[in-house]
Amino acid sequence: MASQSRNNKILLDLVQQPGNNQCADCAAPEPDWASYTLGVFVCLNCSGMHRNLSTVSKVKSIRLDYWEDSLVQFMQERGNSVAKAFFEKCLPAFYYRPQEHDCIVLKEQWIRAKYERREFTGENNDFLQTYNFDLFESTLWKKGRDNKQFLKRIFVLSQKDFTLRYFTKEDSKVAKAVISMKDLNAHFQPQKIGHPHGLQISYLEDERTRNLFVYHENGQVIVSFFTAIRATRLAYLLKKHPTLQHSDLIPQITTHCLKEGYMEKTGPTQREPFKKRWFTLCSVNRKLLYCKSPLDAMDLGAVFIGSQDHGYSVSESSGRCTRSGRWHCGITMETPSRQFVFMCEQEQERREWMEAFRKVISQPMTPEDYANEATLRRGK
Repeated sequence: MASQSRNNKILLDLVQQPGNNQCADCAAPEPDWASYTLGVFVCLNCSGMHRNLSTVSKVKSIRLDYWEDSLVQFMQERGNSVAKAFFEKCLPAFYYRPQEHDCIVLKEQWIRAKYERREFTGENNDFLQTYNFDLFESTLWKKGRDNKQFLKRIFVLSQKDFTLRYFTKEDSKVAKAVISMKDLNAHFQPQKIGHPHGLQISYLEDERTRNLFVYHENGQVIVSFFTAIRATRLAYLLKKHPTLQHSDLIPQITTHCLKEGYMEKTGPTQREPFKKRWFTLCSVNRKLLYCKSPLDAMDLGAVFIGSQDHGYSVSESSGRCTRSGRWHCGITMETPSRQFVFMCEQEQERREWMEAFRKVISQPMTPEDYANEATLRRGK
């Protein structure tokens, strides 16, 4: 007869082993749930998604639930490393593996792709081939440039000429826009867009950042579109940098912003009134973009943030200025050509922005960074 305390102790020892000590699906530390049909240890959040796969995965708490001897033996024989070798055997380099703090739709579709559809076991390559077709088409809801209304648009990805096109109608012969893969980025922004499947696509248009906000009601459709973008971006990067390894290019395929939120800013002479703006900081291109609101189609401007070795620094300022309105948690950024002053509403916000700025400033600049800096200076 199974001893609950003995079996729970075995499971608690198992979950401390390398491979098992992180969630099998999102890498969250110290998972305390397990799928006893798949043989993987998972975190609380991912266990909830496993419950939606009732025909594939059944979960229990390794601390609180009763475990039969046979189930414990199965967990001993499997574990995260063995399961990963099987369920992720053919995982392509371009496929994004969600992390602990990623949005729900990414994690849910990752779990379904792995265990329900078995996209990466090598049993069926149809899914993986779809992402690498010369043309990948998807119909999505896109926010209008000058209003809040979302309208259906047809998006077409091409690996032949490395572009993303979108059309206003199914029978349209001329694309509304033709977007190069060169500077395109895509990342999920459900809270900003106001939809659990909200995806933001950004790219350069006349040296300014243009934003598209899209979603689809079906989670598999929007994640498949995101994955196809990553496949096309990787193909572009491999052609552009034929001597680099996949491991060098994967971090460049798509990126998250380092920090977003409202701050107040003043003009170049620091005599102008402070204005509230929405800021986005990206560590990859070292740009601090600002807009009037989070869902603006085009940025109002950009600040390049170089390295500390080139005269860039950031420090707190008192914020004692009548022009700064209600916000008084100040940040001063020194650059070789100008001093920038920003105001945050709360001290916590100031600390987070300071940490983000310092993270970028501490990174050495690449040749591409120098080119971006020169381009921004020419545009001013």
